[in-house]
Amino acid sequence: MARLRRITYLTLGFLLLAYLLVFSGCAGSQNRFIKKTSFRGTHSILITFAGPVDEEWATKASNYRVYEKPDPDIVLKISTIELSTNRQTVILHFEEPLNQNQPHMVTMRGIMTEGKSVGTAIVKVRKLYLGYLFSILIGAMLVQNFVFTKYLGLCVFFGTSQKRSTAVGMGVTFTIVIVASAMMSWFLYQFFLKPFHLDFLQIIVFIGLVSLSVQAVDTILRKVNPMLFKAFGVYLVLVIANCIILAVPLILADNEYNAAESLMLALGAGLGFLIALFLMSSVRERLELANVPPTYRGLPIAFVVAGLFALAFLGFSGMSIF
Repeated sequence: MARLRRITYLTLGFLLLAYLLVFSGCAGSQNRFIKKTSFRGTHSILITFAGPVDEEWATKASNYRVYEKPDPDIVLKISTIELSTNRQTVILHFEEPLNQNQPHMVTMRGIMTEGKSVGTAIVKVRKLYLGYLFSILIGAMLVQNFVFTKYLGLCVFFGTSQKRSTAVGMGVTFTIVIVASAMMSWFLYQFFLKPFHLDFLQIIVFIGLVSLSVQAVDTILRKVNPMLFKAFGVYLVLVIANCIILAVPLILADNEYNAAESLMLALGAGLGFLIALFLMSSVRERLELANVPPTYRGLPIAFVVAGLFALAFLGFSGMSIF
């Protein structure tokens, strides 16, 4: 019976996670009269309505307000507006190329159809959602690697990258902790802090959640793998104050990510840290056999190597996958 109960709980948990991943990404508009929005080419946004709209309203640029979601104060200038023959599709053409790596918000004031107003609509325009999720994952893992591009988490990074086995163990542990703490942080922020206007407590709450996650991992490692636990030493405790683990929940809250996007960012950050540790430990193991000048042995040469890796990761800057 106990085994059956555990299987039931795991199944329910999996179904709940699947629901969050699938349906949390379905961002609908605030007006059912809008059927679909998408980018078209590099300079245009296509909007499909549920019914025909009045030509006079549709072709008036002042009825639209378009901006990138992270920068609501910067309104994009519309050059021309194209209306289809059935008056159900509007194409907004812009003077400058659109940054399609960022979601765009389109506000349409007083939509008119057959001489009647159906209200104002605010819609989000972004790439194919699965591609968007994948771009968040790759972005956090490579393009904006938290270690080599943001220089966060360096204490644990240098402390556990001397041996490859320890580095991989810390990378996996770190990934588990950051995913667990990020998802709990997202849940608390969306359903408790934000609705009750307690945003000012987010740093304290996030630190508490990270501490809880690290304590759980500490207890599990102590029982499951005592050797790895001893190898981590004090650095496992330092994960509590690791900049990356604290930065990810703050980024989630600031960007208003949903569950799926939060999972991708946390997973990408954890895997990026794992990659950084693996690369660094591989080089440092070889440096043990190299003829390094005494002045540069230890941390000095490690900082030099980290700088070279950072230069290499600059090659990913501006990379667009979808």
